[in-house]
Amino acid sequence: MTKKNKILSDIGLFYCAAIWGSTFIVTKAALEFVHPISMVGIRFLIAAAILLPWVIKRKNKLRHLKEGFILSFFLSLLYLTQTTGLLYTTASNSGFITGLFIIFIPVFLFMFKRKKPSLLQVFSAFTALFGMWLLTGGMAGFNLGDGLTLIAAAAYSAHLIITDKYVKANADTILLAFHQFWMVALISLGISWVMGYPMAVTSMNGWWIILFLAIFPTLTAFYIQMLAQKNSEPFKVGLIFTMEPVFAAMFAWTLGGESFMFIKALGGLCIVSGMIIGEFSKFNL
Repeated sequence: MTKKNKILSDIGLFYCAAIWGSTFIVTKAALEFVHPISMVGIRFLIAAAILLPWVIKRKNKLRHLKEGFILSFFLSLLYLTQTTGLLYTTASNSGFITGLFIIFIPVFLFMFKRKKPSLLQVFSAFTALFGMWLLTGGMAGFNLGDGLTLIAAAAYSAHLIITDKYVKANADTILLAFHQFWMVALISLGISWVMGYPMAVTSMNGWWIILFLAIFPTLTAFYIQMLAQKNSEPFKVGLIFTMEPVFAAMFAWTLGGESFMFIKALGGLCIVSGMIIGEFSKFNL
């Protein structure tokens, strides 16, 4: 990989972190106009439709169906819980709690590969969990939205691990993204239909937000993420992704109009610190 490509890859990763960080306040605003489950379905259906012209050119269009199904399960779990959670918690809380995905990575590696976590990974996990305790106000302040977002963080971690495995095996990133997107749309809209949730978007502003979410944080960012995971060191990918909750808080406390609270900011700092320590633990320091 050339130096120029490495720089472009790093820029792409920062773009992913920033654009994903912006989605928390944007998504929360859209929930005024559409049901969260339906919004996830519409968002991913649009993203899949945009990718379709490139998929049509592929000879084996059904390649990666199995991989797409596995990834779509975790991607659906991630977005359905995170988006619904935003009904009950703040955008800044959602961003920081999502950042706890870093503590689930060593847990999953131990469960499925029997790889024991290092002392530094254990320390990073406790640092991040202490941050969540400060952020939410402890057990008394921990609400349904925070709990749903914690599930989303676990799904995010599993999705990252499995995506890394597939892209390192030279998967076709276009097909891998496409199959994930339409399957997430099918799962989400299917749930809305079975449960009788409204599927209508009641405002043009809501449609503009969903279109933004479909094109930028879904289509472009996920595709860039897969390319970056294919060509970049896992440490660098993870370290740059620690900026996502920072961007989420910045957008929430400025453009989102959320009140800045020192204790919550301190909790967020502990979570981000735990994420960074967790990335350095990969070197077994």
